[in-house]
Amino acid sequence: MSLLEQMLEHNKGFVESGTYERFRTDRFPDKKLAILACMDARLLELLPNALGLKNGDVKMIKNAGALILHPWGSVMRSLVVAVYELRVSEICVIAHSDCGMSAIDPMRVLQEAQKRGVSTRTMNTLRMAGIELDSWLRGFDNVDDSVRKTVEFIRTHPLMPKDVPAHGLVMDPVTGGVRILVDGYKALPKKTAKALPKIEPALLAGDNAKEG
Repeated sequence: MSLLEQMLEHNKGFVESGTYERFRTDRFPDKKLAILACMDARLLELLPNALGLKNGDVKMIKNAGALILHPWGSVMRSLVVAVYELRVSEICVIAHSDCGMSAIDPMRVLQEAQKRGVSTRTMNTLRMAGIELDSWLRGFDNVDDSVRKTVEFIRTHPLMPKDVPAHGLVMDPVTGGVRILVDGYKALPKKTAKALPKIEPALLAGDNAKEG
């Protein structure tokens, strides 16, 4: 039985048993929070459990490295939509230590692509069209710097309102402990900072918070 067939078989039982009922919610996040996190498989269950989140609490966006590569790409669009259409009032960027994007070698990736059938001609055509494949595939050298850069990207985006705090955290992929790098409340305009109630202060602190 293939992996797809296994998942479909499980899904059939999941629906027929009514297990889905305990996950029922609507499209608006209860905590009015959006999280941009890394797609690392270790965080799949660890991240929500480590932060006390359950189904329906947050809007979750995941990609390699919790990065924003373009101001008009899908990640930034999702965050803007979440704020204006889905009642999100806070954003957290959550990367993690020991991230694969800190060691990724664009040349190695492109060599593997060639082994899998992508021609040199195709790559040259992309480069001639102005697509910088090396920078597009490159990750980061320092996870802390990357998180701070991403938070600043969000905070200064022309369509992001100034009253939406953007926080930056780094998670330990083993223990789930988090370090706070950026406390978005501190960057809010003074009047807004006083008026906006903090959502779940404990969410932004973990056993390792003082390390940051």
